[in-house]
Amino acid sequence: MQLDVSRHVNANPDTVWSVLTDIPNAPRTLSGVLSVEILTAVPYEPGLRWRETRKMFGMKATEEMMVTVAEPPHTTTIVAENGGTEYTTVFTVTPDAEGGSTLRMTFAAETAHAPAAARVATALFGGIAKNASRKAIEQDLADIAAEAERRAG
Repeated sequence: MQLDVSRHVNANPDTVWSVLTDIPNAPRTLSGVLSVEILTAVPYEPGLRWRETRKMFGMKATEEMMVTVAEPPHTTTIVAENGGTEYTTVFTVTPDAEGGSTLRMTFAAETAHAPAAARVATALFGGIAKNASRKAIEQDLADIAAEAERRAG
């Protein structure tokens, strides 16, 4: 599964980046995040790890996340793995012609190492999961945009 979603933000890339990478405050910024536990005492850079608990599909789900790429204020890649499924999220922030930024999120889930039952479930219910994931991504981007615009004043 792969999703690619973007939106305009009325804030410059530096401001969007500061919201996007403010992991300790994610529960205040992102309506879908219930809690964050920082696992490494480093700034936002490759190697930063945290546990993020979200409400997904009506249930709590906790994933361990890790930054693998951080090129401020333009791109970051975050990875997670659960039950043999690898998740990769790439955020890009670019200045746009409207004087703000375009915030883009590309999300991919790869089940190559997942047990056979998980791969079958993904094939059967993938469309439902993809639609729910798209809605969650759109909400995350809206939440990031709202906080960046608030900070931009």
